[in-house]
Amino acid sequence: MRALVQRVSEAAVRVDGAVVGEIGAGLLILVCAMDGDAEANADTLAAKVAKLRIFKDDADKMNRSLLDTGGAALVVSQFTLAADTRSGNRPGFSTAARPDEGERLYEYFAGQLRAQGIEVAQGRFGADMKVSLVNDGPVTIWMEF
Repeated sequence: MRALVQRVSEAAVRVDGAVVGEIGAGLLILVCAMDGDAEANADTLAAKVAKLRIFKDDADKMNRSLLDTGGAALVVSQFTLAADTRSGNRPGFSTAARPDEGERLYEYFAGQLRAQGIEVAQGRFGADMKVSLVNDGPVTIWMEF
């Protein structure tokens, strides 16, 4: 699985003008299941994201995790993270998981974060979403498992 993780002071996702998920301080996680991914990939990614020490401590160092801060996560499916841009000017997405498997792993990943006690809001799989955020830092981290 691939994820682009952004530390945010707030984030929201809208579908057809209506807010379907929003959080205050925490992480916006854009996630993509790749062809061949399994629950083990989602397990590893969820565990790593929850413990990723990218929030500031009292000494102003990135030393605290989402679990430490009690922050929330906004999880948004993003198959375009599978983009292959090595040749030509039009990205290919053939390495993304099939939509049914992608949705299953997306939901499973969100559930694994919830199982760790993290408040999780979500986008809507397959929808035309409008995502807004205030990137705090900015801190943006690419992850792949």
